[in-house]
Amino acid sequence: MIVCPTQAIIAGDLDNPSSKASRMVATEKVSVRKPQKGTEPKLYYLGIEGDLLQPTRLSHQNTYMFAEQRDQRPSSSGFDPAVTREVYDVAHPAPWGWKIAAYLWTKSIAAGVLLMAAIYMGLSTTVNGQLLNVLSPLIALAALAVTSALLIFDLKRPDRFFYLLTKPNFRSWLVIGGYILIGYGGLSSTWLLLGVLGQTIPGALVFTTALLASATACYSAFLFAQAKGRDLWQSPMFFWHLLMHALIAGSATLALVGFVTNHLILMNDSVQILVPFLVISLLMVLAEVALPHVSIDSQLAMRALIRGHLRMRFWGLVVGAGLVLPIVLGIFSAWDSIWTIPVPVLALAGVWWFQDLWVKAGQSVPLS
Repeated sequence: MIVCPTQAIIAGDLDNPSSKASRMVATEKVSVRKPQKGTEPKLYYLGIEGDLLQPTRLSHQNTYMFAEQRDQRPSSSGFDPAVTREVYDVAHPAPWGWKIAAYLWTKSIAAGVLLMAAIYMGLSTTVNGQLLNVLSPLIALAALAVTSALLIFDLKRPDRFFYLLTKPNFRSWLVIGGYILIGYGGLSSTWLLLGVLGQTIPGALVFTTALLASATACYSAFLFAQAKGRDLWQSPMFFWHLLMHALIAGSATLALVGFVTNHLILMNDSVQILVPFLVISLLMVLAEVALPHVSIDSQLAMRALIRGHLRMRFWGLVVGAGLVLPIVLGIFSAWDSIWTIPVPVLALAGVWWFQDLWVKAGQSVPLS
C-alpha cells in the first residue's frame, strides 16, 4: 500500500458528464497506471503524481510496520524516509505457474516432431518410413492432447472453454492459438491416417503441416506479448526462442524414438542435427542476456534471471546442463556412441528449464 492522499474513481463514471467524477476530472490532476502500455484503464487516480503508481520506483523492504514480506523480491537495506515507500504489502502468488510452462514444453514437442519429420522427408534420408509416417504423428497428437488439456485446465473457468469456439474474440491470441491447435491436430490426424493405410504422404500435406507446426510452436510469443504489463515477455526474440525450442524438442524426441526402436540411423542423424540447434539456441540466450533492455521492468526481470534469485537455475540448468553440456556430449558422440543418449534427454530438460524460468522471471516484477 502506498501512503498518499488520493481518490480513485471508476472509468465508467467518466462517461456521464454530469457525474461528480467528471466534474472532479475537469478540475484536478488525473493519473492512470502505465499509460505507455496502451491499455484501456478501468481506474483513474485523482490528485496523485504518476510516479507513485509505478511500484518499481519504490524502495522495497522485507519488513513493514506490522508485517513481513515473504516473497523473493530484492529488498533495499537503506532508504530515505523522506521519499515515498511501501509500509504494507501482501505477497500474491504468480497467476501463471507450472501449467503454462508445461503447456509450452509439450507444445514444443507436438510441433517439433512433425516439423523435423517434414525436414527429414525433404532431405530424402534413409530413415524408416513407418517411423516418420506413423509414429511421428502419433507422438505429435499425444503431445498435442496434453497441451490442450493443460491450456483448458489453466483457465479460471475451464467449463467455458467452448466459448473460444462459439463466441470467438479474434483480437485474442488465446482464441487464434486455439484454432491453430485444432488445424494442426486435423493435419496430423490426416498424416497418421495415410501412414497407417501405407500411402505416401503428399508433399502439399507435408508442407502445410510443417507451416502449421511452426505456427503452433510460435503463436505463444504473441499471446505472451498481449500481457502488456510484463515487459520481459515483450521481447521480440521470444518468437525465435519458441521456434528453436520446437526444433530442439523434435530432434531430441526423434533421437529417443530411434533409441527405443533400435533405429540407430534415426538416433544418430537426430543427434547430429540437434547439436547445431543447441548451439544456435545458446547464442540466442546469450544475446538475450547481453542486449540492452529499455524499460526498468524488463531490466529488473532480466536481473532476477541472471543475477537474482533465479540465477542458479538459469546459469546452472538452462545454460550449463541444458545447452553447454549436451553440445559437448554431442560432439564427443561422433567418436564414441556412449555419449549419444544423454544428449536428447538434457536437450528436452533444457527446453523445460528455459520456459519455466521465462514464465517466472516475467512475473517477478510487481505490477502494483
